[in-house]
Amino acid sequence: MIDGIIFDKDGTLFDFRASWGGWARHLLGDLGRDAAHAREMGAAIGFDVESGVFAPDSPVIAATAADVAACLLPHLPGRSHAGVMDEINARAATATMTPAVPLRPLLSALKARGLRVGLATNDTEAPARAHLAAHDITEFFDFVAGYDSGYGPKPGPGMCAAFAARFGLDPARVAMVGDSRHDLEAGRAAGMRAVAVLTGIAEVAELAPHADVVLADIGALPAWLDGGAAG
Repeated sequence: MIDGIIFDKDGTLFDFRASWGGWARHLLGDLGRDAAHAREMGAAIGFDVESGVFAPDSPVIAATAADVAACLLPHLPGRSHAGVMDEINARAATATMTPAVPLRPLLSALKARGLRVGLATNDTEAPARAHLAAHDITEFFDFVAGYDSGYGPKPGPGMCAAFAARFGLDPARVAMVGDSRHDLEAGRAAGMRAVAVLTGIAEVAELAPHADVVLADIGALPAWLDGGAAG
């Protein structure tokens, strides 16, 4: 039995490649002196500017804006870490997110089951809320936390544990749904079920050892909740 679901955002609610490739190109283009400089900074954050492909270990995938800014800072003499992070967050808030599946019908169906629904992202909270609002799905979330919300980043369990505590949920009856090892490890550390989806960068071989189930996308959650094999 599951009483609550806490979602990762990027690569889970929203398709990672489709959503963040354009953001990275624009960010690097604006920060860079020229195309070569943009490529150099892209390499520093595991992103190929020409192909739009992220490396599996790119900090953009599962780390925080502070981590991404730290990777870029050595290539931006004279810039401050806070200033670069502010630019990352400002661009993130206006990035165009591509839903992994139609979100309103899915989230409405999950809420109709009586589930508590949360969001735990290593993005900052303000851009996360902006993305939910842009897709008219804020109403479905009982809890929204970013890495700056006071619970720490994933793979630490803070955000997941806070969600369960807020609503008096038994963590064993909560599912953490995400596309990266950070997500699954955060859920496990909080005592939750771990559900992996393949709408991020990581593939089955990387995720399966850390998950109770690997689903193609979050659209398969209702069947999994009903006991189906919707992997």
